[in-house]
Order: sequence, then structure tokens, then C-alpha cells
Amino acid sequence: MEPSKAARDLVAGAYDTHVHVAPDVMERRIDDLDLARRCLEVGLAGFVLKSHYVTTAERAAVVRKAVPGVDALGAITLNGSMGGMNPAAVEIAARLGARVVWMPTVDSRNQRTSTAADLPGAKPAMWGALQADLHAQGIVPDVVEVLDKSGAVTSKLRQVLRVIARHDLVLATGHLASYEIVAVVEAAKTEGVRRIVVTHPEFTSQRLSVEDQQRLAALGALLERCFTTPYTGKVSWEDLFANIRAVGPAHSILSSDLGQPFNPPVEDGLALFADRLLAAGFTEDEIHTMAVVNSRQVAG
Repeated sequence: MEPSKAARDLVAGAYDTHVHVAPDVMERRIDDLDLARRCLEVGLAGFVLKSHYVTTAERAAVVRKAVPGVDALGAITLNGSMGGMNPAAVEIAARLGARVVWMPTVDSRNQRTSTAADLPGAKPAMWGALQADLHAQGIVPDVVEVLDKSGAVTSKLRQVLRVIARHDLVLATGHLASYEIVAVVEAAKTEGVRRIVVTHPEFTSQRLSVEDQQRLAALGALLERCFTTPYTGKVSWEDLFANIRAVGPAHSILSSDLGQPFNPPVEDGLALFADRLLAAGFTEDEIHTMAVVNSRQVAG
């Protein structure tokens, strides 16, 4: 399925702030260098390399040098393989030029204990099989906590938030539960973090209520709408569109979350999303704000 020219034009100059491409520890449909070349062809400004397991700042630097004109940005996700809630890892990633710090995903308490079921027919997340393989070998990192037993944010998290603020990085909330996300975002504001993205609030293990989404938007966070969440059947398109309308397009950011071999080409994700939004009655200005204006704010 090819995006329309109108959709391509609408998302020109955008960053895709959430992509899963090779090199990675699981199969991906494209690598970062080829993706950069494809972004040049279709008019995207750049992308953020997301891995659940490794920091990607070094790879991003290689891509920027190899493919001038595309701004590849690195990131770190605070799972067990990165030492969990590890301020030193965040500081080093920042000094290497990383842009985004994801809170724990596969090793968050919420993801480890989530009993939420995908909608019938949904495609399972690829990292599930890798996690199962690691656990079968007895490699089970400690759960990465963001709250202590009293419900307050941990001192390690506060240290990480201070590093994020000092380097003006983007805080992304990962696979935390709604009550954890609210606590982390409130703490981030008090520590001076300026850019906050609530990671795929419609995803199976998040499913944030409209009220929670509105509360987080009021705190200055952007709500991330990932193409793959409805495309792979984890939420209906109608429910996603209703959430965007209820919270407001100004408070939403579009990303693809693409790179899986069975999904569409990564560089098509934002434009395919734009076509869906146009068909649902969103205006060109609203889509441009979500895809381009807000992604460029996150990219800095």
C-alpha cells in the first residue's frame, strides 16, 4: 500500500521519533543506513533509533556521517541490559549525542506483570519471544522500578531525570503503567525536564484513559500516537482517533514504531498514518502539527 502524494507532502520535514531497525537483536526489515537513504528520497528529516536493549547514539553518529542530509538520532532505553535505572549510562549516552531516554519497557514492573490481552487477531510484539528465550536461560534482569514501596519516585530515577534535564534530552515514558507515568512526569517537571513524550498510550500494556491523557497533556507532555498500535490490531483506529480528538492534536505526536519484517516500509509509516487521518476528517494543519511541528520539537 503506497501513501498518497498529498500525505507524503504533509509529513515532509518530519522526524520519525520511534523506529526499530537493524542492527538489532531481532530481525528487522531494513537497516539504519538504508533507512536514511530512503528518508532522503521521501523527504523525511530524520529518525530516532529505538532499541529495547542497547544504546544507539554511536550508530546514529555513523549514519549522519554516511548519509549527509538525514538527521539520525540516538537513544537509550533503561532496561536490564543497560543496567536499569542507571544515571551513568544516561550520562554517557548523552555525551555520545543521544536524544531520547526511554523509561523501562520490557523490564518495567508493568510490562513484566501486565495481564492485559491484545485484541483478537493482533500481532504480538517481537520482543516477547526474545524475552521468553532469555528467561528460559535463567537470564532475568531485576525489574526496573520507578516508584518505591511508598509510591514515591526513586532516588535513582531523580538522578536520571537530572541528567536528562542538564543535557536537555527527551524523556519518553516507555511501558510504565498510567499511575507510574503520572508520577514520573510530575517529577520530571520539578527536575526541569523540558521535553516529555508519553510512549504509545494506546498500547496493550498502557491503555491510558482519556482523563489520564488529558492530565498529562496539561503537564506539557506530548502523547505519542504510533502507527503500529492500530495497524497491528492493538487498538481500533476509531478509538485512536477519538483519543487524539479528546486530548487535542496540538498535544499529540505521530511516530511509526515500524521496522518489523511483517509491517510496511519504515519510511512510509508517517505518510500512511497521514492518509488514515485525512480519511478520518483531520485537517492538514492538524496532521502537520502532529507529524512535523511536534516531531521537530522533540528532535530539537
